[in-house]
Amino acid sequence: MSRYVFKVPDLGEGTVASEIVAWHVKVGDLVAEDAPLVEMSTEKAVVEVPSPVGGRIVSLAGEPGDTVAVGGELVVFETETAAPATAPTAAAPAEVAAVAAPAAARAEATNGAAAPAASGARIMASPATRRRAREAGVDLAAVAGSGPGGRIARADLDAVLSAQPATAAVAPAAGRAMRSGTEEIKVIGVRRVIATRMSEAKRNIPHFSYVEEIDVTALEALRAHLNARAPTGTASLTYLPFVVAALTRVLESFPQCNAHYDAERNVIIRHHAVHVGIATQTPDGLKVPVVRNAESRSLRDLGLEIRRVSQAARTGKATRTELGGSTITVTSLGKLGGIASTPVINSPEVAIIGINKAVERPMIVDGAIAVRRMMNLSSSFDHRFVDGFDAAAMIQALKDRLEFPATIFIDD
Repeated sequence: MSRYVFKVPDLGEGTVASEIVAWHVKVGDLVAEDAPLVEMSTEKAVVEVPSPVGGRIVSLAGEPGDTVAVGGELVVFETETAAPATAPTAAAPAEVAAVAAPAAARAEATNGAAAPAASGARIMASPATRRRAREAGVDLAAVAGSGPGGRIARADLDAVLSAQPATAAVAPAAGRAMRSGTEEIKVIGVRRVIATRMSEAKRNIPHFSYVEEIDVTALEALRAHLNARAPTGTASLTYLPFVVAALTRVLESFPQCNAHYDAERNVIIRHHAVHVGIATQTPDGLKVPVVRNAESRSLRDLGLEIRRVSQAARTGKATRTELGGSTITVTSLGKLGGIASTPVINSPEVAIIGINKAVERPMIVDGAIAVRRMMNLSSSFDHRFVDGFDAAAMIQALKDRLEFPATIFIDD
C-alpha cells in the first residue's frame, strides 16, 4: 500500500486557485483511474477533473464552495501499487489537455449501441447534465448514453425525464394552503463568478444608460427576404447578426466604445478589431462567448458564428478562448426582451448594447397613422470614459444603419 497526494492542477490562463463545485466521490470510496473525481470552477468554466490513479479515497480537501490554491492538496489516495507520494502539480501537455478541457470535449471516440453504464464504470456526462440529474433524482448509471463512447447527452436525460410518470393531479382545496420554511442554496461555481463580476461591475463602473427606439420595419422585410432565399437547411437569420454587422461599422467612428479599461495601469486600450461578446443564458448561468473579428465577417457568417459559440456555451463545450477577450458585448432576451432594460457592462469593457423585443405598434409616419415594427435598444456605457454625447451619437448612428439596412453593407 502507498499514499498518493493529488494536488489542484494548473487549469491554464494564469489560474491561481479553483473552486470546488461538486465531488463525485467520498472518503472510503474505491475509484478507478480516470473516473470522474471532482468538478472545479475557474473564471471561465466548470471543469470535470478525472482521478489520476486508481485507489481508495483517504481524504478530501474542502466542500463545495471552498477555494483551493493551485498546488494545494486536493485528494489523498491509498493505492495498491507503488506510486509517487505526491502527484506533480504541473502535468505534461497531454495530461493538461485531459484535465483542463471541458468534460464535453473529452469523450472517447468509440462507436457502439447506447446502453446504461455498467456498475463501477465511468459515467461520461457534462457538469450541467450531472447537475440536472442530481436535482431530478435521476441515477445517470441507469441512463443510456447516445454520444461517443456512451456519453450521456442532454437529449438522453431529457428522454428519461419525459418518460417519468406525471404527478397525480391534486383536487383543489377550498382555500390556498399556507406555506412555511426556507431553502438555502449555496452560491458556488459559475453562479458565484457571475455574482462577483456583477457586483464589481456595478460597484466600480459608473453606468450611464441610453434607450432609443428603432423602426425595424425595413430590416424585418430584408431579413424575411434573405431567409426565404436561403438554401434549404440553412439556419434563419435573426436580428442579432444585423445588429452586430451594423455595430462594427459604427464603431469605426466611435473607437472609445470598443475599448477596455486597464485599472491597474490606469490605461484605456482601444481595439481595432471588434470581438463581440454574445451574452448567452446557459444551464450554469450567464456566459459571454465571443465572435472574433466580427468586422471582417459576412452577414451569413456572423449568423452562423453567433449560433455556434452560443450553442457551445449552452452545452459546456466552449473553450476558454471562446469565453474571453470580447471588446464590446451585445445582450438580447429575444421575445422576453421587454420594453427597456439597463444591462450591466461586461468589465473591463466600457459599453454594452441591449436588444429589446420587436413588436408592431401604430406610429405617425408622414402625418398618418401606420403600423410599424419597432424595437428598443437599451445600452449602458462607462461614464468615466464615454461621454453622454458620444454615447447618444453612437446609438443614433446605429439607429440610422438599422432603419436603412442597405447602409449596413456600404462603406462610408
